[in-house]
Amino acid sequence: MEIITQRSLSLLVLCFLMGTMLVSAQSATNVRATYHNYNPQNINWDYNTASVYCATWDANQPLSWRQKYGWTAFCGPAGPTGRDSCGKCLSVTNTATGAQATVRIVDKCANGGLDLDVNVFNKIDTNGQGYQNGHLTVNYNFVNC
Repeated sequence: MEIITQRSLSLLVLCFLMGTMLVSAQSATNVRATYHNYNPQNINWDYNTASVYCATWDANQPLSWRQKYGWTAFCGPAGPTGRDSCGKCLSVTNTATGAQATVRIVDKCANGGLDLDVNVFNKIDTNGQGYQNGHLTVNYNFVNC
């Protein structure tokens, strides 16, 4: 009986450690975030009109799903890429102010970080430094949508 308990405990510890490694691979710190004028509220949150990369897979999602979170392009240093990132959500925190927002990945980019919709960018740029500098420094974590 004691051997089974030790094996169960070892398996539990292993699962915990693997889960911790997966979570840590799904976040990044001190990432450059620029802004993009998606302005989805002006185009009825239509992925096809916006010509976003993820339209191929997510354009037919219900309006309530498409408008639930602000939009971002994703090319961050950690997490899934390409199609595997589409539709996933990030909690993004401005490192200078602590202001935070949840965004949905709708596009890909090439700046090595995030390209936030201008509305999200402005929401977390509470001190105006990001606008002045043309970018923010943020941390992000993948979260459930």
